[in-house]
Order: sequence, then C-alpha cells, then structure tokens
Amino acid sequence: MPFRGHSRRVAILFLVLIFAAVATAPPAAAQTIGKADRILVLKAKRRLLLLRGGVVLKSYPIALGSHPRGPKRREGDGRTPEGLYVIDGRLARTPYHLALHISYPDARDIRRARTAGRDPGDAILIHGMPAPFGRTDPVRFYRDWTNGCIAVGNIAIEEIWNAVDDGTPIEIRP
Repeated sequence: MPFRGHSRRVAILFLVLIFAAVATAPPAAAQTIGKADRILVLKAKRRLLLLRGGVVLKSYPIALGSHPRGPKRREGDGRTPEGLYVIDGRLARTPYHLALHISYPDARDIRRARTAGRDPGDAILIHGMPAPFGRTDPVRFYRDWTNGCIAVGNIAIEEIWNAVDDGTPIEIRP
C-alpha cells in the first residue's frame, strides 16, 4: 500500500512539473517565411493570405471592422474597405503592436464619399492586437472589433511586417 501512495504523489508531482514547464514556455517566435509579392484579404472567410508568385506562403485569421459586410463608404462606418490598394507605410509605435498602413482611400473612394457629402476616412491598417495581449496569436477571432482595420495576432503582424515591403499590393475581397 505505501508504494501506491508514493506512486500517486510522484505522478501528481510529475504532472505539476509538466504543467509548470508548459505554462512558462517562452512565446513562439515569428517565422521567417520569405518575401510576399501580394496580400489577399478574404473578408467573408476572415483570412489574410501572403502570396508569392500566386502561391500562398502563409494564411492568418483576421478580425475586421465592426460592420464587416460591404465596402467602406465613409469615416466611422465600421467597415473595412474592398478593392485594390498598396501597403504605403509602417507604424512601429502604435497601441496595436505593429501596423502597416493601407493606401485607402484611393481617388474612387474619395469621389464616392464626397458625392455622398461624406468624409471617406483614412488610417486603415493591418495591425496586431493591443499591447496587453502580449506575443500571442489567436487561432480565430470570435468577433470583429476594429474601426475598419484588419487585425491579426501579434506574432502574425511581426511575420507580415517582415514579409512585405512598402508598395506591396493588397487586394481586399468581400
């Protein structure tokens, strides 16, 4: 009998040590995936794809604006734009870890908004999550929460940041 009690204590101690090792494991590092020549965002599927030569290098789950259906029409509508744009800038200091600026609005977006007597908005980004989330990547976002931006995990934005250059085309589809 004493052997069984001892074995049980050893087994419990072993499980506690394994859990402690897993719980304190360092966060995953951003992967080096090479350079992408295009970004494709599929709003309905909530995916961002990095492509090179038409081949998917990596796919990421995304969150969109709070009203994701349809293209952005005006500032404050909570929609993510649809169309062809480019990455035209980078923000290393942002509340959302890192951010890549998308060239929205283009001339067509400005014309459409002004015809309706509206401001088209700007500051549409691909960005990570708020800093308190640390270096984490969700498997999936359970709700859309941005003001029209495309949100990814914090490790994901590091990979995307390194994989795309300014001038990289981005297509945002419904």
